[in-house]
Parts: sequence; structure tokens; C-alpha cells
Amino acid sequence: MSRITKAEIAEIVAHALPFAASLDPRIVRLKAGDVTVRMPFRRDFVRPGGTIAGPLMMGLADFAMYVCVMSLIGRVELAVTTSLNINFLRKPAPRDMQARATMLKLGKRLAVMEVSLFSARDKAPVAHVTGTYSIPPRG
Repeated sequence: MSRITKAEIAEIVAHALPFAASLDPRIVRLKAGDVTVRMPFRRDFVRPGGTIAGPLMMGLADFAMYVCVMSLIGRVELAVTTSLNINFLRKPAPRDMQARATMLKLGKRLAVMEVSLFSARDKAPVAHVTGTYSIPPRG
């Protein structure tokens, strides 16, 4: 069971994460350590060549990792990205994009995750992401 709710995430996005809000992320799946987020397609997300811009894909992946961390530790808004590596595998289709984040290892101070990015309705990923989050000390 997740230690944060969709409503709590929506509140954080609305009040503290303006960049994430600009992606209009939708939580599709929220389980402890297993999160899927959908980013609705917008024409202004497309770069020359007809592909979704890489920085938007990275932003979606980072947001999915943020939610994944909080799904296990609860509302700790000061958890931050310490590393993010992305491998673009193929050109994404110009439609909604989904990010599935899973926790690989959760420690006291660091969380290591991976994210697969998909064009909606496709089975093959368009990008693979690994990332680490720093978790602030409690208290």
C-alpha cells in the first residue's frame, strides 16, 4: 500500500512543483514502489522531427521517480534527484506518454529506481531511465 495518496501528490504539484504542473501528470498506478504516470500529449511538446522533446521525457521520468520514492516513505517533499541517466531507445509517437517507475533499492538516505517510458498504447519502451534520489534525514 502506498504511503502517499493521489490527492496529496496533486496538492504538492499544485503548490510546490510548477514545472511538474506544466506537464499535467496523471497518476495511473500508485502502489508502494511501483508507479505509473501519464503525461497527456500536447502539440507544443513536439520538437523538429516529430518527436516528443527529450527534456519533457526526462521531466516525466523524474516526476515518476519522485512519486515512487514518496509511495514508500510518505510525504517527504525535500527528497531530491541526485542522478538521472536516460537512454533514448526509439522515436516516441506524438501521443500521450507513460512512465513506469519501480524501486530497485531503498536505503535510509538514497533510493535507486528505474523508469521505462512508453508512447501510450505501445508495448516497446521509447526510453530507459535510471536515477537516484537523496532522502533528507528525518526530524
